[in-house]
Amino acid sequence: MYDTARQINNPECLRMTVQNDKPVHADAPRPANPTPVGAVPAQPRPVLAGQPAAARPAAAQPNPAAGGAAAPRPVPAAPGRPAPQMPPPQAPVKPAASTARLKPRHLGVAASFVVIVLLPILVSTWYLYARAENQYASYMGFTVRSESGLATSDLLGGLTSLVGTTSSTGSDTDILYKFIQSHDLVQRIDDRLDLRAMWSKPENDPVFAYTGNDSLEDLLSEWERKVRVYYDAGMIDLRVVAFDPKDAQAITQAIYDESTVLVNELNDVAREDALRYARNDLDEALERLRSARQEMTEFRNRHQLVDPAADVAGQAGVVSTLQAQLAEQLVALGLLQANAQENDPRIEQTQLRVNVIREQIAAERQKFGSETATGEALSTVVGQFESLMVDREFAQQSYIAALATYDAARAESARQTRYLAAYVKPTLAEDAEFPMRAKLLSIMGGFLLLIWIVGILTFYSLRDRR
Repeated sequence: MYDTARQINNPECLRMTVQNDKPVHADAPRPANPTPVGAVPAQPRPVLAGQPAAARPAAAQPNPAAGGAAAPRPVPAAPGRPAPQMPPPQAPVKPAASTARLKPRHLGVAASFVVIVLLPILVSTWYLYARAENQYASYMGFTVRSESGLATSDLLGGLTSLVGTTSSTGSDTDILYKFIQSHDLVQRIDDRLDLRAMWSKPENDPVFAYTGNDSLEDLLSEWERKVRVYYDAGMIDLRVVAFDPKDAQAITQAIYDESTVLVNELNDVAREDALRYARNDLDEALERLRSARQEMTEFRNRHQLVDPAADVAGQAGVVSTLQAQLAEQLVALGLLQANAQENDPRIEQTQLRVNVIREQIAAERQKFGSETATGEALSTVVGQFESLMVDREFAQQSYIAALATYDAARAESARQTRYLAAYVKPTLAEDAEFPMRAKLLSIMGGFLLLIWIVGILTFYSLRDRR
């Protein structure tokens, strides 16, 4: 303290002072109430509730000599003491948003809504209700039916199973479904009804009327717009649209007639194929039967035997009879030897009879292995004869089956096995069903609104990225 007083009183030395044991420059502003060295800083007294403002301690005022609101400088700590903690910096407070005002981009958004959504809907509404002509729809439904009668194999006891007879199981309905959408049908109906004239009657309706050229491709495109084909579970449903109800009905009836012609053509082709195949099978079976019979005749002439099997059977019967007689004579001989005397003549006669029968049996058995007129053994001839008999029987059965198939094919060709059955005949509309104005406008409005929303969102997304 004494050295400090000497420095303060000495004008030659650097004027320094110590306040709270911290060095302070002499030219720096001093606090109003400096704290003596070694004294404890005064703590602020708590403010009681309800205390008047005059009694509350005054807040620290900024030093005007130091620049007013300038932030206090950090004071270096004395050696051996911890540095004072500075308060964390506070984030700057953004200014409040200004009042929303109408800007040019808002006007652009409103203008785009009018141009993209409202204007097209208004134009479409005017066209649909002012210029679009009424269209009438004619409906028809049909399917292909096949006649199913008693099978030929059932009539003939299964003989036709020996030949490969088949029935047509192709899906004629699939063929008709493709035919209705083909160039061929469009060309036929156009030659019959003049489709271009029917579908180009409205003069002030370029959207729904036919405006193509004379090419078949343009007419086919219009056909796909005006004629709808629905196919489900073997049944075909049609919807034909025209500007006159009678025209729509006429087109539907023409489609039915041409489809009937196609089914008849398929019937003719199937009948001709079935008849041709049956005739070929019959010719082959007949040739096989002739060949088998010819071989049998040549065999009989060569061996001079009508039926070798019958001859062998007869000889076997003779041998069987002789064996029975031999058994009887042996029994009689045994009785005589047991009851009569040894010199009895009946014993000799019976013994002679037994010997003769045995010789005859041996002779008959030798005939089985004897040679025929060609020098072949009888057993071999019998085997060849039996093989020829089997071939002839098979050829005969095949011929009977082929003949039955041919007769059935002729019967099928004389009647219509497939025909077109219409369960919904072509209808005549009384009220216009198309164009569906409300439906078209709602779909168009939804799509235009979606396009506009996507465009606005894209615009603001790009604007926020700048």
